[in-house]
Amino acid sequence: MPEIDLAAFAAAHADGTLVIDVREPQEYVGGHVPGARLLPMADVPLRSAELPRRERVLVVCESGNRARSVVGRLRAEGVDALSLRGGTAAWRAAGRPLVTGPRANRG
Repeated sequence: MPEIDLAAFAAAHADGTLVIDVREPQEYVGGHVPGARLLPMADVPLRSAELPRRERVLVVCESGNRARSVVGRLRAEGVDALSLRGGTAAWRAAGRPLVTGPRANRG
């Protein structure tokens, strides 16, 4: 599945590219990429129509496995989606900021 490396992800994120986090709510509130919108993997089939078709969408989970699965589905539906290689774990390991709690704020 199409992936994006951490540096490219961080640059796109800084430019305002939509980031969706496909983990479960309890994982999301424990620490997520600033600005990431929560869209649990199980909800993607019901809510994928909410995602833009003319803009790139970045997808993240903890390790990248769920995100890659979601990316495959979204790309089949015409969404230009990419998964962060290494997921939130890679973001955290690089010392990037995480937001705790339910808000999808920019940090």
